[in-house]
Amino acid sequence: MIKATINLENGKRINLNLDSECAPISTANFVNLAKSNHYNGLIFHRIIPEFMCQGGGMTINMQQKDNLKPIKGEFLSNGVNNTRKHKAGTISMARTMVKDSATSQFFICSVDTPFLDGEYAAFGEVADNESMQVVLDMSYVKTHSVGYFDDVPVEPIVIKNVEIVEE
Repeated sequence: MIKATINLENGKRINLNLDSECAPISTANFVNLAKSNHYNGLIFHRIIPEFMCQGGGMTINMQQKDNLKPIKGEFLSNGVNNTRKHKAGTISMARTMVKDSATSQFFICSVDTPFLDGEYAAFGEVADNESMQVVLDMSYVKTHSVGYFDDVPVEPIVIKNVEIVEE
């Protein structure tokens, strides 16, 4: 099993269990980006209450960090038998309408979101109640629009780093 911890600059953390069986490409992508410090200093840039918290691609100034190569979308409507459900606490790859467009951005569901099942590459889940509470607290922060981006937290939620432990 692969464990990850998203450490936030405010001292809070989100512990995750990653699922390399259901989504080996997405898991390896997340692990490699974490190990290369890609996520350091990036923010959760899109928060929608009763839905999800998205991060992993934007700087505090709402600039995309890198132009990364997209990975294959590991979900049923894209021909991959990923059986992981989008329940509260699930981490999944964010993408555009193009099925193979995910790069570094991910989201963590704050509630059950079954309409995403089979359409997005779920690759793990929040590991404990304390971490889930961090996600729930994040999901209700005050947001606003910045340029053409909506649902941006007024007070930035900054990722200090992502630690990986492979067991």
